[in-house]
Amino acid sequence: MRLSDTIEHFIKAMLQEDQMEVELKRNELAEYFHCAPSQINYVLATRFTPDHGYMTSSQRGGGGYIRIVRVRQSSGEHLSYLLRERIGESLDAQTAQVLCAQLAERKVVTLAQARTMAAAVSPQALSVPVPEAVKDVLRAKILKNMLLTIMQQRQEEEG
Repeated sequence: MRLSDTIEHFIKAMLQEDQMEVELKRNELAEYFHCAPSQINYVLATRFTPDHGYMTSSQRGGGGYIRIVRVRQSSGEHLSYLLRERIGESLDAQTAQVLCAQLAERKVVTLAQARTMAAAVSPQALSVPVPEAVKDVLRAKILKNMLLTIMQQRQEEEG
């Protein structure tokens, strides 16, 4: 397991104890993991973002800290956000795979649904001789349609 994965799991374990937020000291965390503080910054910047369901804030200096807050959204709100703002007209393969994993992690979709979605938008599924830009547009349309279908199924089950 890579160091960034270990740091991510450590922080998420602290948040899993029904805590909505955690406050950490960057230098203490870096010392604990025997790494540079920039490694901690990297993990925060790439894995604790609003897209991942987190807000981070920090204060630098002697008594500096990093505050990570888990943002709770209903699965319907999150799906709407993805459809309106996050996916857009084009979506690269790596971002699509990350979004599918996040949806399962946040329990917006089941693991089986996330795996199906990831397979449908994977480079293997779109391995046709067209420019990458065209594949990215197709990938966004496919993912949006799958999310719309899931939203419609939920509304039918609730209504």
